[in-house]
Amino acid sequence: MRDFHFPGRSAAIACNAMVATSHPLATEAALHVLRDGGSAMDAAIAGSAVMAVVEPQMTGIGGDCFALLSDPRDKGRVVAFNGSGRAPGNATAEHLAAQGLTNVPIDSVHSVTLPGAIDGWFKLHENFGRLDMDRLLRPAIAFARDGYPVHARVARDWRKSKTHLAAREASRAVFLPGGVSPSEGDIHRNKALAATLDRVAKEGPKAFYEGEIAAAMVRTLRAHDGVHTEEDFHAVSGDFVDPISTEYRGRTVYQVPPNNQGLTALVILNLLSGFDLAGLPPGSAERLHLEVETARLAYALRNRHLGEDTAMRVTADDLLSRAFTDDLRTRISRDAAMTDLGALDLRKSDTVYMTVVDKDLNAVSFINSVFDSFGSGILCPETGVLFQNRGHSFSLDSDHPNVLAPGKRPMHTIMPGMVSEGGKPVLSFGVMGGDYQPLGQARVISALFDHQVDLQQALDMPRLFTPGSVVEVERSFPADVLHGLMAKGHDLAVARDPIGGAQAIRIDHERGVLIGASDPRKDGYAAGF
Repeated sequence: MRDFHFPGRSAAIACNAMVATSHPLATEAALHVLRDGGSAMDAAIAGSAVMAVVEPQMTGIGGDCFALLSDPRDKGRVVAFNGSGRAPGNATAEHLAAQGLTNVPIDSVHSVTLPGAIDGWFKLHENFGRLDMDRLLRPAIAFARDGYPVHARVARDWRKSKTHLAAREASRAVFLPGGVSPSEGDIHRNKALAATLDRVAKEGPKAFYEGEIAAAMVRTLRAHDGVHTEEDFHAVSGDFVDPISTEYRGRTVYQVPPNNQGLTALVILNLLSGFDLAGLPPGSAERLHLEVETARLAYALRNRHLGEDTAMRVTADDLLSRAFTDDLRTRISRDAAMTDLGALDLRKSDTVYMTVVDKDLNAVSFINSVFDSFGSGILCPETGVLFQNRGHSFSLDSDHPNVLAPGKRPMHTIMPGMVSEGGKPVLSFGVMGGDYQPLGQARVISALFDHQVDLQQALDMPRLFTPGSVVEVERSFPADVLHGLMAKGHDLAVARDPIGGAQAIRIDHERGVLIGASDPRKDGYAAGF
């Protein structure tokens, strides 16, 4: 129960539909679609398209998407969609290694994988949509053409990326008008992007992946020494796949399988399931210590094993087996931090996430991203498309399952989440923040089902992250908790930025209500009717 003596927000509660996004304009666009009779997927596409315009530092049509969906007409079966793009057909690790590189530079054209979002939107719409795409993309087109007001968190992120954007003429012209980053309340436009979205809305995905738009994007990438071809764009195609899952406290937690890192969250939950967390205060040093240690083990496994599924040498079932989990858990001490894992080399990055549940209880967990802030920083001036830099996640180690190779998908950090109970969806949610996402999802699930925390409070709780040997903590942690962590051997540092973001919708089948929550670390909110 929220203490109304303190600042904060209440969860949103409604009966007919619920939306939670990281941006007010996206929430409103999605709600209007639902009021017009659209499905949860229609609303998710409309909201995601708006965010691709109004949160350009985090998402865009030059990026990728993933989704989890639960359809009550199919007995609540959860379906996964992988809308991640692939490396160009001429990209090789050997080519970059010959240049003396040991990784894929995050701001280089070599980090640009093919954009899968537009293909994903249309495939998902074909299977789960009701309204036509021209209606769904109309709000995003209007914001890109006529302008939108920059919100507070967006302005903060934008300002931090000024040097990145200034490095290239096209991105500088669009995103640093007058040589400065927009301030909160300033109006920003991307008219070339509006024209691209308008054409895609009217002509379909072929207008993006073939013809003039694809040719213009390839010219831009080639001008920056990329090896991308129009044939690479023609070949983009996302996939419906079977989700992977684990049981946690009597509920089923679903993730998209590799190349997605969702498996990492399931490993964390399996490890946590062996501890009596309900007997520990959710914000205590003892409880947080277990969170850090299980996460470190799971991330080490991710770094060693994850990549495109066909390249992995172990399966998800191997890493989620009870015997493997029990053995791995023996490495955790309740009293002392681990010191033998080596470098994890994790990093936080930015993305957007949204979730929608409609009157028929169709649940959509949807995430769309350009990876790092403003992606690669490479903008196609003719189309307004900013390219992602997801290829930075590839390894150049020829023995690693995630090594860069022609037409290959990289290990991907963005991960929608969903939880069901008794064959019915009870939670559709996601946590943003790059590598932080598995730990963030496990934290939310544990808060809800170990500690019965209110949904909004579960997103509000202070966060920590362990990118390496140092544990980053938000400033909101009480001093006694930090001293307790240090007493167990953890080196702490105050996080420079807030850690991640989240949106969630809980489906209360017994009372017939939808409960929505949105992270205060972002600009957005949850709303329903």
